[in-house]
Amino acid sequence: MGGNETAAGDGFLEEVADGVFAYVQPDGSWCLNNAGLLVSEGRSVLVDTVATESRARRLREAVLEQGRPVPSAVVNTHSHGDHTFGNFVFPEAVVYAHHETRREMAAAGLHLTEVWPEVEWGAVEVVLPQATYQTELALHIGDLTARLIHLEVAHSTNDTAVWVPERRVLFTGDVVMSGVTPFLPMGSVAGSLRAIARMRALDPAVVVAGHGMSGGVEVLDTTEAYLLRLQELARQGIDAGLSPLELARETDLGPFAVLLDPERLVPNLHRAFAEERGRAHGAALDMSAVIVEMGTVFKEMAAYRGSRSVCHA
Repeated sequence: MGGNETAAGDGFLEEVADGVFAYVQPDGSWCLNNAGLLVSEGRSVLVDTVATESRARRLREAVLEQGRPVPSAVVNTHSHGDHTFGNFVFPEAVVYAHHETRREMAAAGLHLTEVWPEVEWGAVEVVLPQATYQTELALHIGDLTARLIHLEVAHSTNDTAVWVPERRVLFTGDVVMSGVTPFLPMGSVAGSLRAIARMRALDPAVVVAGHGMSGGVEVLDTTEAYLLRLQELARQGIDAGLSPLELARETDLGPFAVLLDPERLVPNLHRAFAEERGRAHGAALDMSAVIVEMGTVFKEMAAYRGSRSVCHA
């Protein structure tokens, strides 16, 4: 992408446009998310944080290098802990998010740490958004604008895209992943396709996905193609009387075999099957039910993969 890169452990800060940075944690697999930074006229805003205390402190160091200002705001693109647990290392910032993000963060708490208890999470704590919005909100950072756009039900029920129109840079959150298999058992296949269409209409020059390397509109293309294939598979599986796990085991991933974490096909098929049968998530999730459901999801992914998925945080 060009620009200045600053090593920060295994994450790095990359300037993708003037004053707009992506903080990328290779390779983008489980728990290795991306963040973003906007800097203009002595002010800065951070888009998402990271999963563990040590990674969050490295993120802070990278953000503040070269005399950059402490962020006055943090935007959480959705509620999941790999994008929010690091909020606590930026106490100077007001945290902004969709109102459902705040509700889900409060309900889920530190549950992610229980999913992978072997990870050295450190002294992470849940810092809830202090400012929430309903449909769209604009944050002004010097001569830059961060437009927060609720994408409705996509990766989750509360996804926020962050659009920087002056630089044509789009932060997609986990609605889009780059080189990584999408994950949407708590969201919607059809909703994700609608969200991608909305983001494409913005005409971005740079796309910073929730996981994986930054790129252009081809990042949107790959996720869109995977989701369309998912819908096709679900129709075929239902007609054949197969379960999502049975169908996944029979499926040749073709061009999508190169994407990381292919085991996500199983929970994604669960969501696609439900939608084909006319059921979809509404505006809110019962987090206690989700936690139980995700236990089953991870067991089926392990059965498909042959081993348990690993959080690399």
